[in-house]
Amino acid sequence: MENLVQDTTVQKPKWIRVKLPTGKNYRELRTLVDKYKLNTICQSGSCPNMGECWGEGTATFMILGNICTRSCGFCGVKTGKPMDVNWDEPEKVARSIKLMKIKHAVLTSVDRDDLKDMGSILWGETVNAVRRISPGTTMETLIPDFQGITKHLDRLVEVAPEVISHNMETVKRLTREVRIQAKYERSLEVLRYLKEAGQRRTKTGVMLGLGETKDEVFQTIEDIRNANVDVITLGQYLQPTKKHLPVKKFITPEEFDEFGDFARSLGFRHVESSPLVRSSYHAEKHIH
Repeated sequence: MENLVQDTTVQKPKWIRVKLPTGKNYRELRTLVDKYKLNTICQSGSCPNMGECWGEGTATFMILGNICTRSCGFCGVKTGKPMDVNWDEPEKVARSIKLMKIKHAVLTSVDRDDLKDMGSILWGETVNAVRRISPGTTMETLIPDFQGITKHLDRLVEVAPEVISHNMETVKRLTREVRIQAKYERSLEVLRYLKEAGQRRTKTGVMLGLGETKDEVFQTIEDIRNANVDVITLGQYLQPTKKHLPVKKFITPEEFDEFGDFARSLGFRHVESSPLVRSSYHAEKHIH
């Protein structure tokens, strides 16, 4: 049996260095966020790319509260009984996006398996609110699997965000450990269905460093492409707290290049593959 305590003490290599956020656009957005108490997952998730993304006019907002009904081993979001749905949230998020002059908004959410519609109705209303209040803003919706129920997925396809994203997160063998209530094949089917239902651009993300083999990464990339996904992001998993899954390995930049080249050879429209990549990295480029 592997010594997990030892794994948690793996030293971060020199290429895992977070850039300090800088620039005029970043400072202006930070001032607005603080003044109006706006909620972005960029801040709450301590994203290493926040300065760069905000500088490009891109930000990520989380809807449906901050308590998740699932307990994934990699995720820093709280697990428990969520609060009631706030039906004013679509307007608040849309007004935040307008106030911040966001050019491209990434919307994401916790899983809401406690709700009959799993939150899909509020998802649709949020996209429509952004369209109405900030019509110049393009959108990516990073959605849960909605347990694979197509009528919930249809609500997203109907409001037609520029990109619908659903993250695979890891390879098939590790899915049960990493994404306890999720299923590898179900996530692939969600991505495949979205494309078949008419969604123009689909996207997914995978974290590396959780104990997967190279062959498993190649197979996962191939499985994703076979589901007709347009955009893939590959980044290094970083342990949020000591209670979460340990980092088994820090993937080298050269290995990320190898995986990225393989993905490009399969015909993905966009590939982001490097240690500090997160699923919304360069999101504004993925709509084209």
